[in-house]
This record gives sequence, C-alpha cells and structure tokens, in this order.
Amino acid sequence: MNTTHPASPRAWAAAGLLATLAGLAVGHLAAALTAPRAAPLSALSDAVIAVVPLEISHWFIELVGTLDKPLLVIGLAIGVAVVGSGIGLLWRKHPWPARAALVVLTAVGAAAAATRPGLGAAAVLPSLLAGAVAFAGLQWWDHRTRTVDAGGRRRFLAVVGGVGAAAVGASWLASRFGPAGIEADRDSFALPDPDVPAVEPGPGADFDAKGLSSYWTPNSDFYRIDTAITVPRVDVDTWSLRVHGMVERELTFTMDDLLGRELIERDITLCCVSNQVGGDLVGNARWLGVSLPELLAEAGPDPAADQLVSRSTDGWTAGSPTDLVFDGRDAMIAVGMNGRPLPVDHGWPARLVIPGLYGYVSATKWLVELELTTFDSYDAYWITRGWSTPRPIKTASRIDTPLSKAASGTVVVAGVAWAQHRGISAVELQVDDGEWQPCALSDVVTGDTWRQWLLEWDAAPGEHKLTVRATDGDGNLQTSERQGVLPDGATGLHSVTVKVE
Repeated sequence: MNTTHPASPRAWAAAGLLATLAGLAVGHLAAALTAPRAAPLSALSDAVIAVVPLEISHWFIELVGTLDKPLLVIGLAIGVAVVGSGIGLLWRKHPWPARAALVVLTAVGAAAAATRPGLGAAAVLPSLLAGAVAFAGLQWWDHRTRTVDAGGRRRFLAVVGGVGAAAVGASWLASRFGPAGIEADRDSFALPDPDVPAVEPGPGADFDAKGLSSYWTPNSDFYRIDTAITVPRVDVDTWSLRVHGMVERELTFTMDDLLGRELIERDITLCCVSNQVGGDLVGNARWLGVSLPELLAEAGPDPAADQLVSRSTDGWTAGSPTDLVFDGRDAMIAVGMNGRPLPVDHGWPARLVIPGLYGYVSATKWLVELELTTFDSYDAYWITRGWSTPRPIKTASRIDTPLSKAASGTVVVAGVAWAQHRGISAVELQVDDGEWQPCALSDVVTGDTWRQWLLEWDAAPGEHKLTVRATDGDGNLQTSERQGVLPDGATGLHSVTVKVE
C-alpha cells in the first residue's frame, strides 16, 4: 500500500520552476517550427523594448553595450522562472489562485506575441502551449503529491525535466533544419555574378601588419547591431519588396525580379551610430545588389518626398534623405556580402546599403518595404527614441595595434580610418605630447570604404600615449572634442597607452 508523504514548500517551488521551464522549452520549440519571433521570451523581450522609457534604454545600452539584448532575455527568463516557482509554492495551499496566476502569465506572453509587428493572431500559440504544458505539469504534480508516494514525485521530476530538455534540443535542431530554418536554403542559393563588378583596390589595400583590421571584414566578424531579439527568418521564395507612398505607381519586386536587373558590386564600409571612439562597430564588405535609385525611379517618386522609409519584416524602420539616395552615390538593395548570399544575421534575403549614413538611418535588414514620404509626416524607429534625424558619418580613426605592450625598437603602429563618401586624405599619429607625424595610407579606389594607415615608431622603454587623428577627403580635420554617441555619433580622438619594455 502506498503511503502519502506531503511535499515540502521547497519541493512545490521546484515543481513550479521545472514545470514553467518545461513549458517555455515546448513553447520555443513550437515557435522554432513556425515563427521564431513568437517564442515566449523573444516576444516578451520585444515588448519590453517597445515600452521601456528612453532614459532607461539609453542608460542600459551605455552600461552594457552590445550585451543589452542577451542580458534582457536572460533577465526575463530568470523572472519567469521565479514567477513559476512562486506559482508552485502558491499552489501548495491555494490551487485556484495559483491556476489564475499561471493563466495571467500565459496571457501576458500571448499578448506580447500577438502585438509584435509582422506577427498575426497565430503568434499566440507558442505562449498558449507553454502555459498548457506548465499547467498540466503542476496538475500532475498536485495529483502525485496528494495520492502517491515520494517515488512518484521523483518520476514526475524526471519526466518533466526530460520533456524540457528534449524540447530545448529539438528547438536547436528546428531552428537550423526545420521548417523555420532557412540556412540550408540560403546556402544552396546560387548568387549570380555582378554585371558591374567592383573596382579592385589592389594589393596595396592591405598592409601586412599583425593585429591590423583587414580591408574586407569577414562575414563572421562583421558587427551586428539591430533590435531583433530573434533574427527574422524569411523564406526567399515568398519574399517580396513593396515600393509605395508618394509615388506615381506602386510596385512589388520578388527575388527573381531583383536578380533579373543589373547587379552591381561595391565595396562599402558600414558604421553604427552607437560606435564609441575607438570602437569596433564598423566593418567593410563587398556588397552585391541592385541600384536603389534606379529601382525607385521606376515608381515615379514625388519630388516633394524628402524621406525614404525602409521597413524590416519585423516592423523596424529607418528614414533616409531621398536627396542622398539620388545624388549619385552607390545606394543599393544588397543580396550578397563578400561573395556569398547575405548571412541571415545580416539581412537575408535583402537589405539596404546607403554609403555615408549611419546604419540606423540607412541599413535596414530583412527589407520588405520602401515608402516615399516626408520627414514632417513620419518619424522612424530610432528618431522616436531620441536619436537625431540623418547626419553624415563623422570622420573617425582607430588604433588597432599595439594596444597595451610592445618591445623597444621599431614598432609598427597601425589602424583604420573612415569618413564614408568623403574618404580619408591623411592620418597622423602623436606620441605622448610630440609633433603629429604623417602615416602611410593604404590604396583605395572609393571614398566609401575605410582606409588602413601605418607608421613605424622608434619606441623607447617606458609608458607612452599614442593618439591618432584623420583628415577627410574634403580637407576637414577630425575633431578632438569628446562627445558621446547620442544623438548623432561619438566624436573625439582615439588614444592608447602602451608599455614598452
């Protein structure tokens, strides 16, 4: 005959935690098989980003930098786990209030998913499934606790834990190989050769210096800054680009339409407005795509439209000045990056690239809409959050090597400088409080890319401060005035302290 052993409060809290985590895992599996952005933690994170006050958002980004999204997701996961433990503890003596609390938690996740741009009513299903699994788990625990011996409880923990672990593993596989995984389709995509290849910069574009950033940034090393908690996964076969707004005719383009146009290839450096002085949120790549101004011209833009609003599949927007789109620069809709189809993290199947503007007003990834409008009638995503309307990228320079230590004698000091669409005409290095010394510059064929610089320094033992500054192609010297990234990009000179032994 079985003997009932009442479970302790700690056991009930553990049961609530385990049931909630198992529910989250199953919910994320369901999302991975359908719409990854509808996963409970992803949807909740997106909702938090949308409602958090600007002051808190800016403070958090300044504090943790690019760790902001991972830390947000981790924090929410811990919060949900704590709530789940609390529900389990409450269930021990007050089952119906605990059931109501679980229903509320499920409803919050479902509402967050349903209200995310680009997701419909079906997005609630992963959160509802997560809640159902957690509910069923606690119901089973309740039954086992009140009617069966302690061995039955251990079996419960093993089963629920196994369900959660299996769901986590299946989610990982589904995100890569399942219906929601698009990596295989992207990898098999045949990227056409360009009709207008990029002009090769030649061997002089890359100095042979250890620690120096290469002229082309590998796709795996290229910085990623966006608001996507879960990277959108877009089916290229059903993808389309809509052009509308202040135009004579609305147009829609499929990927086949784009590939049937003249394909241009260009070397262009992208930079994030939140890049700190000396930071690495900048990279140079060879982009393949179609001319943005030529495509827009077919729609017949209204001359009064001074803003081009680009929209991502997840609802993110950027506003670019139309006069800079049509002024002759190589603005494009890119489908390839460094000889490969766009990586999923960088906008597959298509993204916007406009030289000379920071990414928050020009580099929309997972592009699905282009709307001609005015700055007076619409504010894009980051403009509503305290950032400036479009400004040109500021002249910047960075020391890549050495960063902290060097041996005495001849030391190669090198780095990169950029002033997209104006180019770099000179770079100078200062050692301690000495004279500014001119640096050698790498070869470039366009002002839209960064430029390497190098100086051989006769380093004496001791501690030395190295400072770099650049002059753009218009002859304007980089400012030494320090400014943070808000509202339109950081300024100041990059310095490093090097100990020479």
